[in-house]
Amino acid sequence: MITCYLRYTIDPYKLAQFEHYAKLWIPLVNRLGGTHHGYFMPHEGANNIALALFSFPSLAAYENYRQEMAEDAECRAAFAYGEETRCIVSYERSFMRPVF
Repeated sequence: MITCYLRYTIDPYKLAQFEHYAKLWIPLVNRLGGTHHGYFMPHEGANNIALALFSFPSLAAYENYRQEMAEDAECRAAFAYGEETRCIVSYERSFMRPVF
C-alpha cells in the first residue's frame, strides 16, 4: 500500500472554495480505486496550509488512477473548478508507505 500525501498552500481568503474543491475529490478518488482519508483544513496555526491523504494498493494502482482521472469528465470538472477559483496557490505531492 502507498499513501499519497498532498500539502497545499491555499489562498486563506478562499477557504470555502477550497473546501468545496476537496469535497469534489473525495468520492472521485474512492470511485477510481483509492481510499481517501480526507482533507485537513487550517484551524490553528498557519491559515494557508491544507493537507490531503489517500491510499492505493500499490504505486501501479495509483498510476492507473492517474490515467483514468485524466479521461474522467467529473475529474476534469473538479480540476477546472480549482483553476477557476484559484483557491490553490501550490501543492507538493509525496508518497509514503504505512507502518501498522
